[in-house]
Amino acid sequence: MIRNIGAGVLGVAIAIALVSLIETLGHTANPMPEGLDYKDTEAMAAYIATLPVAALLSVVAAWVIGTFAGTIAACRIGTAPPYIFAMLVGAFVLMGITMNLMAFPHPTWMAVSGVIGTIVAAWAGMILGRKKADTAA
Repeated sequence: MIRNIGAGVLGVAIAIALVSLIETLGHTANPMPEGLDYKDTEAMAAYIATLPVAALLSVVAAWVIGTFAGTIAACRIGTAPPYIFAMLVGAFVLMGITMNLMAFPHPTWMAVSGVIGTIVAAWAGMILGRKKADTAA
């Protein structure tokens, strides 16, 4: 039981850390203008509209890579059925995506690809993270 809780916590922590790292690298390549207020929704919308597609894709990639890696780690460490860890890590990342999408307007393609990509990444992480004993029929 403790091992499964630890695996779930570690998987979520890995996902959050990777998302933060990749997004930080993206923000380094495309720094926000000085004085831009995160709370000013209109100013943020205008700023996001000026970003190149590659900058927005890097955010989606962060969500997907974080979910994938976190799910694999949790599945490898934990002893519970892998779908538990896939749902846990995927749900945490999807909550973060939802909060991000609600805070600032984003292109529709970004919202759709982020959500679908995260679900697929959790599933793929679950499949690839299963232990050999789990895959024997």
